Amino acid sequence: MLMTPRRYSRTLLATVLMAAAGAACAQDYPSRPIRVNTASTGTGVDFAARLIASKLSTVLGQQVVVENRPGSGIVAGDAVAKAPADGYTLLFYGTGIFLLPFMRDQMPFDPVRDLAPVSLTNSSPSALVVHPSVPVKSVKELIAFAKARPGQLNYGSIGSGTSSQIAAELFKYMSGTNIVNIAFRGNPLMIPALVAGEVHLTFGTVTSMSTFTKSGKLRFLAVTSAKRSPLAPGIPTVAESGLPGYESSSTNAMFAPAKTPPAIITRLNQEIVRILNQQEVRDQFFNAGLQIVASSPEELAAAMKSDMDKLGKVIKAAGIRDE
Repeated sequence: MLMTPRRYSRTLLATVLMAAAGAACAQDYPSRPIRVNTASTGTGVDFAARLIASKLSTVLGQQVVVENRPGSGIVAGDAVAKAPADGYTLLFYGTGIFLLPFMRDQMPFDPVRDLAPVSLTNSSPSALVVHPSVPVKSVKELIAFAKARPGQLNYGSIGSGTSSQIAAELFKYMSGTNIVNIAFRGNPLMIPALVAGEVHLTFGTVTSMSTFTKSGKLRFLAVTSAKRSPLAPGIPTVAESGLPGYESSSTNAMFAPAKTPPAIITRLNQEIVRILNQQEVRDQFFNAGLQIVASSPEELAAAMKSDMDKLGKVIKAAGIRDE
């Protein structure tokens, strides 16, 4: 049905009024405390959330309160997805939350539909390490060694759907190798088995592996980031040392409910990026084994789409489930 001039005028007026209301809302924002939903206490995500929240409290002139919600992101993501789209309820989580629909038959919310990107904040590459009993010194040698022994090598992961498992399964998918997953309930159980040689290799955090690589108990082969990481000076990437195109990092970001006024998204993004560019903040992140990755909302959205396109098929092929 064609739109009449009168109907067109009403639609245009409604659009203008909504935009004006959003702008006015943004000018007064924030006028009360902001809640940031994030992961469990003691995690790297929680550390980053609290550091950013404390700085935001100062620059916004309102208290920014961090609320910890356990689990893989379902509870925190659902709370924010169903919150009013006014900028007072935010989500700070690993971007892996966008991969949950590939690991579950049912989701209480749709990350793409129900969350609005604000900014990438930080990333942490994994370290590909092997036990010294594995006679390889490069990614290229590891791939050849594994292909000659299908199903004989194993890797340790710290839970289904975690970055350590996804990094390993992406490696297997791209290299065409058959390496068996041995799942542990966290690093305190996995690392001793790796050091003892019961586990042949893993994709762990740089900080958790560095003590053992420096002492010679483990051998550092590569980092999983697209470029070499200052967290691991002199260590090549997986891509440059035997598996071109490989990249896998644990990345955190800030999100708001969908339909949050663009002016509020812009304000939050600008303040977060400004905070992340402070040298003091950069140093605190680096000392915690995290690299700053400030971005625009559009860059975050593009990163999410890329991860979903690339890792969705890997997750399905490996049968990874969110438990």
